[in-house]
Amino acid sequence: MSGNGGEAPPSGGDDLSALSGFFFYAFIVHPATAWILRPGRFERKKAIMYAIGFLAALAAIKTGLEMQNMGPNHYARLGVSRNSNPLEIKRAYKKLSLALHPDKNPSPDAAEEFHNVKTAYETLMDMEFREVYNKFGDAGIKANKRFDETQFLIEVGVYYLTWGVMAYVLTLGKRSGDARQWVFTGLIVMLVVEMAVMMSQGNPLPSSIFPQTTEYELVWLLHALFPAFMNGCRSMGSYLFVDLDAQTRQLLLALQEQNKDILLVMRDVQIGVHNIQANGVSGGGGNRLANVTTAGAAPGTQNVMIQRATATGKLKELQDRLQASNSNVAKAVQSLKKDENKNSSLGLYAMIIGYFVFSFLFK
Repeated sequence: MSGNGGEAPPSGGDDLSALSGFFFYAFIVHPATAWILRPGRFERKKAIMYAIGFLAALAAIKTGLEMQNMGPNHYARLGVSRNSNPLEIKRAYKKLSLALHPDKNPSPDAAEEFHNVKTAYETLMDMEFREVYNKFGDAGIKANKRFDETQFLIEVGVYYLTWGVMAYVLTLGKRSGDARQWVFTGLIVMLVVEMAVMMSQGNPLPSSIFPQTTEYELVWLLHALFPAFMNGCRSMGSYLFVDLDAQTRQLLLALQEQNKDILLVMRDVQIGVHNIQANGVSGGGGNRLANVTTAGAAPGTQNVMIQRATATGKLKELQDRLQASNSNVAKAVQSLKKDENKNSSLGLYAMIIGYFVFSFLFK
């Protein structure tokens, strides 16, 4: 990209560059980030800061080298802005052509630099070529490309469908549920920005902040940074994942075991109390308590109240309640196991539906 007027290569090279960047992040950067985030290697906050700093620095270096390899665009080469009129462009070209002409410039690269300046001037002076250049770069000029809405939507659909499938495959599994939502959210945001930029009549970027940036360069930058974003989401999502279902299940299982232990203890106590009553140690007290409790009660309920008034009856009642609680805990555990896969997929389904809704609205 260094000798073609500061633009990216044709679409095939752009796709190849994106794929190479994807494999670089997936098979080199992601394992390195996982090594930083390995539990016990650093403190939690430090590990997150180190991982984010590592990913940001690596993405900045890689993208910066690619942009340096692209070289300046036509506006930067001539020293004009997107809003410059033909007269300003002509003046800038005359000034540079005098300084870079091979007859006056002894530099060995003078001929190439002069050719690039001349190409930039010819492109920007033609308003039709200028519009194509802003949207599709120098490759669009060479391919005599024109903006066609149907063709553009097809290309965008293929690109985002491809990356959506790749992101889904790379974020399979329960631990990557949050990462999957983040990645699809990033895809949707990138899609919205690309559609807004490419389908607008003029350049929506503020000229005060980006005086020489074209729509093509902005879209290229988004596509170049997305692999880093996706693999960063994968690493951070796995590290920050908290399995609430597993924690709840462990708590319920612990309660279930606790209920079982209590039932065993209560059964032993009940047997001991029954033995004491059988030996007549507390028979008098128990009879008096039963007589007092059943005084004035209906004849049909006296037997039940006598059983509940005694120590054995109270223990029996507590045992029945613990057994019912134990049964409810077991049902809750089974319900969590059945709903685990279904609940973990709700976020993904919502993101996919949102993606198609945005695509439909912008189409």
